[in-house]
Amino acid sequence: MTKNISLLGSTGSIGTQSLDVCRMHGYTVKCLTAQSRVDVIENQIREFKPELVCMMNEDAAKELKTRIADTDTKVVSGMEGLIECAVYDGADTVLNSVVGMVGLEPTLEAIKAKKTIALANKETLVAGGHLVTNLAKENGVDILPVDSEHSAIFQSLQGSPRKEAVKKIILTASGGPFFKRRLEELENVTAADALKHPNWDMGAKITIDSATMMNKGLEFIEAKWLFDMKNEDIEIVVHRESVIHSAIVYQDNSMIAQLGVPDMRIPIQYALTYPERKPSPVKELSLADYGKLTFFEPDYDTFKCINVCKDAIEMGALHPAAANGANEESVKLFLDGKIKFTDIAYLNNEAMLKASDKKDFTLQDVLDTDRQARDYVLETVK
Repeated sequence: MTKNISLLGSTGSIGTQSLDVCRMHGYTVKCLTAQSRVDVIENQIREFKPELVCMMNEDAAKELKTRIADTDTKVVSGMEGLIECAVYDGADTVLNSVVGMVGLEPTLEAIKAKKTIALANKETLVAGGHLVTNLAKENGVDILPVDSEHSAIFQSLQGSPRKEAVKKIILTASGGPFFKRRLEELENVTAADALKHPNWDMGAKITIDSATMMNKGLEFIEAKWLFDMKNEDIEIVVHRESVIHSAIVYQDNSMIAQLGVPDMRIPIQYALTYPERKPSPVKELSLADYGKLTFFEPDYDTFKCINVCKDAIEMGALHPAAANGANEESVKLFLDGKIKFTDIAYLNNEAMLKASDKKDFTLQDVLDTDRQARDYVLETVK
């Protein structure tokens, strides 16, 4: 079956791997979007010949227009352009792999346009919560997870059509580059140290989130919304090899897990081919090569960002949106050398606690909360 895809965030790690899958299966790429990497997206345009492209940066959009004047691709820019790509008539599936809160609005608009959503942008569900899930139900739209952990849970759930048969979800975590380090040992780690992920090749922001384990906290919140689970029925386990991508436990205490080499093209492809299985560009897993798989309890005293997210979803309302917004800002500050690694959890927690308890929030409430959390971080650091 031919797929017509709008790929939001095509020049990042997930975006380029998504194009590997499209290339292998001959999927038509109708739209591409990027922030500012003109060289990369120009090459993508010349290979995949999309009808519409958005550059978030206005100057990059102008430069791209000049460079691809010999093609039939239309260039747009900014949030308006990003949304235009998300609702584009020619696409049936929107793969959202942009990083950060910028992914929320185009996801909501794509759902209204009744597009199938392949979701790699975790901030959409963390900050948007019931706005996203309720809108998807109203419009009969599938949200297919691209995160390796949520894809693993989604795949494992194919073993039973009844949600009540599921006892709990187990989210696996690599533990990042600072596994078994104590809090005091992390005081003076550098961005270069934090960017050395043991298993995955990811963008800078997500790699720092893995180092703080904030990513696992965000995935905890995302899992709650994707699979409609109670907080107490989601468990985090550190699994250093990143071979078991996550698992579910059924009421009879049998466990079903999804395994594979740590390569994002497996979950990307499943979101695009679901419910079918097709040959993949990823190598086959050899359990004998690994020899053993290990598991550990998370260190909540050292990696406090997990607690920030757990507390945020327990408090509900706009607290998750605040935690997410604060984290985006604090990670930037850390990467710029303006705060310590250990400051990230503190800033995220303080901003999260200040959020509104308004339960029936709107998109504008989420955007306002995001801005307030970022402002709090910047003012505190200043």
